[in-house]
Amino acid sequence: MGTSRGNPPLAESPDGAAPDGAGARTLDRDQPRRARGRRDDDGSREQTMVPRAEFRSYYGRPVLKPPVWEWKIPAYLFTGGLSAGSAVLAAGADLTSRPALRRMSRINALTTLLASGYLLIADLGRPERFHHMLRVAKPTSPMSVGTWILTMYGPGVGIAAVSELLPAAVRHTMLGRLLDRLARPAAVTSAVLAPAVASYTAVLLSQTAAPAWHEAHPQLPFIFTGSAAASAGGLAMVLTPMDEAAPARMFAWYGGVSELVASKLMEQRPGLASEAYTTGRARQLRRWSQRLTAAGLAGATLAGRRSRAAAVASGLALLAGSALQRFGVFEAGVASTKDPQYVVVPQRQRLEG
Repeated sequence: MGTSRGNPPLAESPDGAAPDGAGARTLDRDQPRRARGRRDDDGSREQTMVPRAEFRSYYGRPVLKPPVWEWKIPAYLFTGGLSAGSAVLAAGADLTSRPALRRMSRINALTTLLASGYLLIADLGRPERFHHMLRVAKPTSPMSVGTWILTMYGPGVGIAAVSELLPAAVRHTMLGRLLDRLARPAAVTSAVLAPAVASYTAVLLSQTAAPAWHEAHPQLPFIFTGSAAASAGGLAMVLTPMDEAAPARMFAWYGGVSELVASKLMEQRPGLASEAYTTGRARQLRRWSQRLTAAGLAGATLAGRRSRAAAVASGLALLAGSALQRFGVFEAGVASTKDPQYVVVPQRQRLEG
């Protein structure tokens, strides 16, 4: 009587208390369910008894697919920036009447542009892919914008360089005179487009899913343009007579300082993605890049104007530092796609914030 079917009645203990276990079940029902996040009387959610799990692995696999690019891509980044910096330096040399510096910088701009194009096509595997990008123009696509920038930049660089390479017998012909007249406006046009050529690859990398590249989007364009100026100035210091190399030293100095400052700011950014630049192979490459760039700047400032050997050594150090910077940035981006913590931890932090 008064009992549920299938459940035997609970016998009272001699002192009238509930039998063993009954009180415990009653207390359990009265206690708040911490695991389900029941709120207290003051409206605050109770803390769970289990400590928050710390992310360690994603089943031992990467969340993102690492880029399939090879060494040709960071080499392409380096040579493209070197071409852009040389184009700016060539225009400045022309406007300040430095023929030796102008000639070498124009030739450097063309040869490094050709090397950059070869490396890009070699990595793509199919040359017609670049041509296919010209079928459309999408202002919202960094790749489309970059393709068109290169298309407009290349002819000016080519005309300016060819005008310097013409044999003496051709210079007095109609073709020679035409190229000579077109050289300056072509060089100025390429110099105007050069900053975009030097920086669009940084924008392109920052639009990918690689956490290290994406999170560094405020600094990468400054690193790439500074590196381009430092390398162009360094190459001109190696190949140009000292009496005309003063603009090259100044150009390299401003570019190298900008690169070093932006690089430090990128390393000190809050968040986990900045660790990709300060660990592993990327750290080694970028540390050597910073050392060589600093040494090149010091040599160019202290002895580059008095010693030909010091000028050449400083220029080579700047070139090597710029190249290692591109390879270091590339390695950091690839490493951040292989380690799932660079994807999962920032996402969790954004959700909690």
